[in-house]
Amino acid sequence: MSASIRVAASSDAAAVREIYAPFCESSAVTFEETPPTEAEMADRIASTLETYPWLVCERAGEVAGYAYAGPLRKRRAYQWVVELSVYVADSARRSGVGEALYESLFAVLERQGVCDAYVVTTLPNPATVGFHERLGFERVVEFPAMGYVEDEWHDVAWWRRSLGEKPADPEPIRPFPSVREDDDFEELLAIGEQRLEGASRGRQ
Repeated sequence: MSASIRVAASSDAAAVREIYAPFCESSAVTFEETPPTEAEMADRIASTLETYPWLVCERAGEVAGYAYAGPLRKRRAYQWVVELSVYVADSARRSGVGEALYESLFAVLERQGVCDAYVVTTLPNPATVGFHERLGFERVVEFPAMGYVEDEWHDVAWWRRSLGEKPADPEPIRPFPSVREDDDFEELLAIGEQRLEGASRGRQ
């Protein structure tokens, strides 16, 4: 099945919400207990794209997953590190969609000048932990009983992956709209698409 990775648009809000909502309603994966409305999701996509990438993977005309980056903290000193999120539709699990989205996301973030990517995971969550370990994330800290949801206290772990060297005098990161204007921008997205094609051939 052919697939493509592209920049999300506000018009993807309904599809993105459909993927995300079950994680809010029936699990502790995210501490957001009430799914955002379609309008709220559209606002999240639009506001993220002002500075950071938000990508979707589309298969047969349907959004199969999405991934995006956001600020780890708001102060200027943190601009070279980001927090990532990735969600995949139930029908597309274990098909390589998540890995492909991350590979494209990493390429875009490197072009922006981002040095480190962090992921925050609620525990226990062996599937998410294994996924990020396969992609080179290392656990850097764990906070015991940090959040209460689903009638239970949950630990939270932070994971880190280096995306590039940290220069002594770094330039400010490039906002995503600037990177999107690069002549080879589509080649950055194609990095993930190539991984997805390889995973598809491997299953044949």
